[in-house]
Amino acid sequence: MDPVTTIAWIVAFVLVTVTVTGFTGRIGWSAPVALVVVGAAVSFIPAVPTVTIQPEVILYGVLPPLLFAAAIRTSFRDIRARNDSILALSIGLVAFTVFAVGFATWMLVPAISLAAAFAFGAVVAPTDAVAVSAVAGRLRLPRRLVTILEGESLLNDATALVALNAAIAALVSVLNPWAIAGDFVLAVVGGVAVGFGIGWALFEIRKLLRASVLDTSLSLITPYLAFLLAQAIHGSGVLAVVIAGIFLAYRSPTVQSAEARIAERVNWKTIQFLLENAVFLFIGLSLAGIIEGAVETGPGLWPTIVICIGILLTLVVSRFIWVLGLTVLYKRGPALLRGRQWSWRNAVAVSSAGIRGVVTLAAAFLLPPETPQRSFLQFLAFVVVFGTLLEGLALPAILRALRLPSPNYDQENMERQALMAEAEQAGLASLEEAVTDDDEAEIVDRLRSNAAFHSETLGQAPPDGGEPRRAAYTRLRRTMIRSQRSAVLAARKDGRYQEAAVLAVLTTIDAEESALKTTAPANKLTPQPRPLTRFGRARLEREQERAGR
Repeated sequence: MDPVTTIAWIVAFVLVTVTVTGFTGRIGWSAPVALVVVGAAVSFIPAVPTVTIQPEVILYGVLPPLLFAAAIRTSFRDIRARNDSILALSIGLVAFTVFAVGFATWMLVPAISLAAAFAFGAVVAPTDAVAVSAVAGRLRLPRRLVTILEGESLLNDATALVALNAAIAALVSVLNPWAIAGDFVLAVVGGVAVGFGIGWALFEIRKLLRASVLDTSLSLITPYLAFLLAQAIHGSGVLAVVIAGIFLAYRSPTVQSAEARIAERVNWKTIQFLLENAVFLFIGLSLAGIIEGAVETGPGLWPTIVICIGILLTLVVSRFIWVLGLTVLYKRGPALLRGRQWSWRNAVAVSSAGIRGVVTLAAAFLLPPETPQRSFLQFLAFVVVFGTLLEGLALPAILRALRLPSPNYDQENMERQALMAEAEQAGLASLEEAVTDDDEAEIVDRLRSNAAFHSETLGQAPPDGGEPRRAAYTRLRRTMIRSQRSAVLAARKDGRYQEAAVLAVLTTIDAEESALKTTAPANKLTPQPRPLTRFGRARLEREQERAGR
């Protein structure tokens, strides 16, 4: 395929991804499932070239940035607070799933060795960070559940890949249990060490950077740097990327400028959107080639259906057994565990969120050519990915039946306003220390009055049930900002100022508008009514007059 054709297909790929995702978002459908279905349908069109998944491209090119984008949005404090639950799922559940699915596959699939069956169990064992985030992001899950599910999906890939390597070693050579244990320790220790090392080194480098474009450029290569270095020493590249991302996100407010942080958030949000949705489309596009290989080596239609149902049931049931058993341990175990227990309703929600994605499909293509029934196992991996995505569609109904509490947005809003008030007080205190006799009194008084207004009105109850003062300030200030932007654009149209000055002023206006969106009260459950403008009142009076006639 020539470069022009390749670029054209890439452009079409992005357009389809954006269109399908935008459309499904408007009508409330699941974008991952829709993209897989669209990709699968397109894969059977003769004009569409056959898509073959290259596992190295996925593991080294796509997975690191996706993991990093998820890691920098993950709270270090939340992960540390739920580390016992996350480790029990990312290590214990993965190992349990490998054995359960491995034995089931060995019994169901004809002419397959036990080592190959365990290799397949390792392929389908880990939940996928991309898929879990895509589904969990649409639901109002309790914060604790979101932390556990995302933490599990970020860390369990390392366990699964070590198990996969052990099973592959058993396929091509003699299995050595001590070597397996050593590989696991090396993967974990090496990955964690590289992650912290890269995070600390880049943290120190960021202290020296002043331009946000340099900071952003460094951020874009961070996941690849951590992944490649960890893989080079036989550590877990997945762990290295996750640790580096969480470390840098936690320390970034102390070294990054506000501009650099805004740029990093926007850039990684865009990268994550394109990659995570394109991945599901790519999975669907690969279906034609996967089915072709499965038909040649598979046991036939009806046996294949029975095998698919059996493996999916084993996967779902094994997760329920482990999570519910863990719940019993939390409730009946030592006092330390009883203090961190979760409810049965939370356990059912966690059990129902075992979604697989790109890691499973990429790992299936890591199986060596000498693996018995290799093409058929790759087809089964696709079935597992699509089947668990469909399981994710049932999550909203399951959560409604469980009646899990939604996040307390009112409480979070109150905490945000209280923290902002503390910040304003700290700013006032630093202002008093920084003022000198040479500073103009008018400037100092303006800074004091603005800070005092913000501090006093944040979280203040509205007078006589009316609009809160802070909300009124935000509404009126936004009106002023819109007029300011219109005036600047009009001046640009007239050519009265240089473009550099216009862009600088627009950037300042955008920054203030962004700050207003951040600090404004955001009660989604009980939104405050907006007061009528002069034109709105006139329109209402005309309508009332017509009704009176």
